[in-house]
Amino acid sequence: MPTMWPLWLFAPLLALSQALPFEQKGFWDFTLDDGLPMLNDEEASGADTTSGVPDLDSLQPTFSAMCPFGCHCHLRVVQCSDLGLKAVPKEISPDTTLLDLQNNDITELRKDDFKGLQHLYALVLVNNKISKIHEKAFSPLRKLQKLYISKNHLVEIPPNLPSSLVELRIHDNRIRKVPKGVFSGLRNMNCIEMGGNPLENSGFEPGAFDGLKLNYLRISEAKLTGIPKDLPETLNELHLDHNKIQAIELEDLLRYSKLYRLGLGHNQIRMIENGSLSFLPTLRELHLDNNKLSKVVYLHTNNITKVGVNDFCPIGFGVKRAYYNGISLFNNPVPYWEVQPATFRCVTDRLAIQFGNYKK
Repeated sequence: MPTMWPLWLFAPLLALSQALPFEQKGFWDFTLDDGLPMLNDEEASGADTTSGVPDLDSLQPTFSAMCPFGCHCHLRVVQCSDLGLKAVPKEISPDTTLLDLQNNDITELRKDDFKGLQHLYALVLVNNKISKIHEKAFSPLRKLQKLYISKNHLVEIPPNLPSSLVELRIHDNRIRKVPKGVFSGLRNMNCIEMGGNPLENSGFEPGAFDGLKLNYLRISEAKLTGIPKDLPETLNELHLDHNKIQAIELEDLLRYSKLYRLGLGHNQIRMIENGSLSFLPTLRELHLDNNKLSKVVYLHTNNITKVGVNDFCPIGFGVKRAYYNGISLFNNPVPYWEVQPATFRCVTDRLAIQFGNYKK
């Protein structure tokens, strides 16, 4: 007879799934994005661990009677969301793998809040009121891979994050500064989501990302006026949409040669210096929607294989269109005969559209 899982067990996982492009994503969808073949915990950490969502079938049932009052506990999942909690509850089983504390009123993480939880894999603290974290709060969490602490009141990145951490989501806080050394020792980290913080370019200290080998970084909805120049060279995805970036200059992307997805939509970009994109030989997807471009856009000598009908001229109520003098897609593997004429309806001079001369 098939095993029937209680619906509450899947609630934290089902709630973690928003997969619209260039939006703040849900919890587990990051590892399920088929456009991110490299973002696999096993590959990233080099450890023989679980990938993405914990395999509930592989977890051995716990016979511990420990379960915080009002919470739901099954197997190694402890769900204490939406309970109005003021602090991390006690009596959490030491073999807990996933602890869900989202949508509460927790204001502080104390030294012994997670004491004994050495098997914890994922910790969800989204949408609380956390403004203070003890420097040793995460010390017991030696196997923690996913920390979701978005939508809180943090003014700094928590110190002494577990070295096992693979994914950190800390967007929608009040962080203004990323100091050097805050990510020290995080050799397994491959994803950081820190959008929705009032970060300016001057808020990143030189060497802030030293030692990180990230695949994915999002600093959207911040206060950046230019592309940060000291991010990890290993990045495959960089999302800087909804900022105040005004231009892409020649050397802005020099160190990011491994990028294949770059999000720069909803900025104030007026100029892309000719040749600045030539440093991105593996670029497959570039988003420049809702900017103030009025000159020629040079996208030549990349690996663009498809051009959608609304890529250069987005539709929708209230969407501002950019009008171009010309677009160069020269030396890309895009089959020009498949591109619809309406794709370039926002180009003022149809003779200034360049294709062709691609050789494998």
